[in-house]
Amino acid sequence: MQLLKHAHVTLALVSLGGFTVRGYWMLMDSPLLERRWVKVAPHIVDTILLLSGLALVVHYHFFPTDHPWLAAKLVALLVYIVLGSIALKRGKTRGVRAAAFAGALAAFAYILVAALTHRALPLS
Repeated sequence: MQLLKHAHVTLALVSLGGFTVRGYWMLMDSPLLERRWVKVAPHIVDTILLLSGLALVVHYHFFPTDHPWLAAKLVALLVYIVLGSIALKRGKTRGVRAAAFAGALAAFAYILVAALTHRALPLS
């Protein structure tokens, strides 16, 4: 099970790295964002990341109804997804996209800290 946990953490870091690079490219108006592999690879990584997370939840019996930190982490994941979508696709202006990018990175940071501390309010 340690291998699954390490895989999950590694995939999370790969996902964050890819999002950060794509966000930088968005800010720089890079044509690299239009490459097919740039659009497809994140979906593959994030799908495997989600599946590994679900496997960990089932194995360790960490259900959101029993663990508030996990419920908070899932809400933050939804915020990250929405803000990431605005940052990379749906934002009308560069300012909106940049703000959404920063917000998505903040949501990811919260997810990371909540996962490490197993606390819904990790800084309190």
